[in-house]
Parts: sequence; structure tokens; C-alpha cells
Amino acid sequence: MSLEVKIPSVGESITSGVISAWHKAEGEAVTKGDTLLTLDTDKVSTDLAAEESGVIHLKAAVGDEVAIGQVVAIIEVGTSSASAAAPPVAAVAPAAPSAPAPKAAPVSAPAPVVPAVAPVSVAAGAANLREALEAGGGALTVLNAPAQPSKGAGETRVTRRRMTPLRRKIAAQLVLAQHQAAILTTFNEVDMSAVMRLRTEMQEAFTKEHGVKLGFMSFFIKAVVSALQGVPGINARMDGEDLIQNHYFDIGVAVGTERGLVVPVLRDADQKSFAQIEKDLVAYAVKARDGKIALEDLQGGVFTISNGGIYGSLLSTPILNPPQSGILGMHKIQERPVAVKGQVVVRPMMYLALSYDHRIVDGKEAVTFLIRVKDCLENPMRLMLGL
Repeated sequence: MSLEVKIPSVGESITSGVISAWHKAEGEAVTKGDTLLTLDTDKVSTDLAAEESGVIHLKAAVGDEVAIGQVVAIIEVGTSSASAAAPPVAAVAPAAPSAPAPKAAPVSAPAPVVPAVAPVSVAAGAANLREALEAGGGALTVLNAPAQPSKGAGETRVTRRRMTPLRRKIAAQLVLAQHQAAILTTFNEVDMSAVMRLRTEMQEAFTKEHGVKLGFMSFFIKAVVSALQGVPGINARMDGEDLIQNHYFDIGVAVGTERGLVVPVLRDADQKSFAQIEKDLVAYAVKARDGKIALEDLQGGVFTISNGGIYGSLLSTPILNPPQSGILGMHKIQERPVAVKGQVVVRPMMYLALSYDHRIVDGKEAVTFLIRVKDCLENPMRLMLGL
């Protein structure tokens, strides 16, 4: 019996995807539940598993863009790779018994014939999370050209490859944000001494109690929630000529994966403890690493936090994640001389950047929001006590 392997629906608005990897080769035996392929779409990556055991025959290659419902492989159910690959053998009449032939001198086997090299599929990728970001991924078919004497020992000067659906979606979203919103960025800096000291003092007890480490991101998420509660105008979005005011606090955290940037959302961050936030972040980190981020994980955020500091970024202007009206950029913690009560001291400082939609948010609100975040981080015990 033959079973068709079809591309399943992976989201309401997703009509196609790109096969980024086959985990089974042509003619290979598969077992029910085995991962067959990885499909990249403009929102998520998903793995497709075998529904039955048998031998697989591929109908699409790595790098092919395939539609939802398209047949990409056939599984011959109930057969094995050995039986599927064995050619039919014609019946041969038994030979008449004869005297044994004299023993011949050993003859070395002829050298194997090396077949021409076939096209090689190369998966292109790059770059994480929990504190992570960037780079595209996709599939590229590189054909071996005949060797010819040329400059640079045959090296090419450029490589052309198709953008993955996810990278195309990211590009479209960024351009959309630039065209549809009046983006303005305001900056401030925060002294991270208190947060760093508190983490050092509580890390051992926190990890022992909750099974996860106390990171920086939970402080920033809590500080952003506090600032959104104090400046609700930033927790809003435009819908045509209407202004939608959000009364919930689902915070997106930008995460870099090998396939590109995704923004999973922590639901109801205002109702979660530091420990629960850290556990959610770890869960998303594992999902992002394994390519298991689901579409529902990415939907519905009201505000985004992006951490370029893990790459060494000292200052940047983050771009809005439509339809949100604000995004906070974290940066590298760097020891710098600052003036404190008339004295020059060295402190671990971080620049903060708030990009916002000026159509909705006035400059006064933006500055007030950023100062609220700064105050929360410089007095982290208040955050932990819910003050």
C-alpha cells in the first residue's frame, strides 16, 4: 500500500513553505513517528512525522517551495529498504554437476568506477535565544561545475540563494513598520549595579528553589509591565481611524534562531512571578533551538523587548513590531565613569532605547515610560516586592 505524504496546514494564513531539510533519504526505511522533513514558513518552522512505517520515495527536494496539501513523498507501507531496493532475479535452471575447476590464482578486484558527482544540497543558515538574534536560513542547491583554469583557483565571487519565507516575512514586516508608523526613538541609561548585586546575592537560593537561574530579562519584563501600567498610552495600537487600548500585558521577547528572528510572547506577564517568567523564557529558548516555536507562541504581543547587548551592541534604534506601538532595546552592560553625588565613580551602565509610534505616543509619554523603566531597574527590590 502506498501512503502519500502531504504538507499539512500549519496556520490560517500560511499557504506554502520551503523544505529546509529532509531527515530521510530516498529509499530509506522509516518507522511510524520518525521525523521526515523540516518545513520553513513565513512564521514558523515545523517538522513532519511519518504516519506509517515503510520505505520512503521523495517527490520534492530541499529548497523546493511547496504548497499546503502538496504531495512531497510516498511511503510504501510494510516494505523494508532492503526488499524495496532489491532488483528482481530471474529463475535459473540448476547447472549439471561437473568436476571442480582447478584453483585459480587470486585476482585483485577491478577498481571501482567513481560516478559523476550529483548536485549537492546545502542548507544555509546562521545565528539563538533566550538572549538571542539574527540571520536568515534557507536552502541552496550548489551544482558542481566542471573544473576549469580560472582566476582565484575556481572560487566564486558571489553566491545567490533564495530568501526563506521567514526571512521574507521579517523583511516585509520591517518595511511595513517604516512605512506605516511615525517611528521615533528616545534614549536613556541605567545603572545596573543594584540588579547585578541582587542577582549575585539571590542566585544560589533562587536556583535551588525554582530550578532556573535568575536572569536579567525577568527584571526588564517586570520593569516594562510597571511602565506600561504607569503610561498606558504606549499599550495601545492604531486600527484604521480607531485607537485600540490594551488592558493586558503580553510581552514579546525577540529571539534569534538559525532560521531568523522570532518574537515569542509571554502571556499575562503582570500576573507572573520572576520564577515563572524565567521558566517561560527557558521553555521558549528550548523551542527556538529545536525549531519548535508554534504559531500561537508568536501572536498577540502588546510590546517587545529586544536584547542586542548579547552581541556587543552599545546603542541602536530598534524598529517597531507592527501593530505594536513600542519596543525597548537593551544593550551591552559596560563599565563607565559617571558622576554620583559630585563624585566620579565607575559603574556598570546600559543604554536603553525606546522606539515608539509618534502618531499614538507623545514625547512626554515616551520619556516618562523610559524613566519609569530606569527607576525600576535601579531599585529592583521594589519590583520583586511588587511596589
